[in-house]
Amino acid sequence: MQHAYFLVKTFHMLFVIAWMSAVFYLPRILVNLAEVGDSAAVRERLLLMGQRLYRFGHMMFGFAVVLGLVLWLYFHITGGWLHAKLAVVVLLLGHYIFAGRWLKGAAAGKSLPSSKTLRWFNELPVVLVLVVIYLVLAKPF
Repeated sequence: MQHAYFLVKTFHMLFVIAWMSAVFYLPRILVNLAEVGDSAAVRERLLLMGQRLYRFGHMMFGFAVVLGLVLWLYFHITGGWLHAKLAVVVLLLGHYIFAGRWLKGAAAGKSLPSSKTLRWFNELPVVLVLVVIYLVLAKPF
């Protein structure tokens, strides 16, 4: 039973890390799109990269959620820290979806916010992930 727990937790963490790579990199692609200027070829390449990354991130998030549900329901992981962690994960997911909508808008020809705004947007997940890591390791409540 303990071996199964660690196996599920290991894969959960793997998929979370894969999703976080998309959460961190998609806003950076948006910054590059905002700064690309008139280069249509570079713009199209960035849009393609962003679209592929967004799909990849959604798949990784889905796998992480399924394994997280297994940890919660089968292995009975509970506690107030878990509720707080899940609330922060929902904020991260909202951030990711928001970035995806900006990407879809850019592909449709809509303008993006300034690169300065997007740079600030790019830093928000770092703070949220720090909170998640603290909650998971410290389990303060």
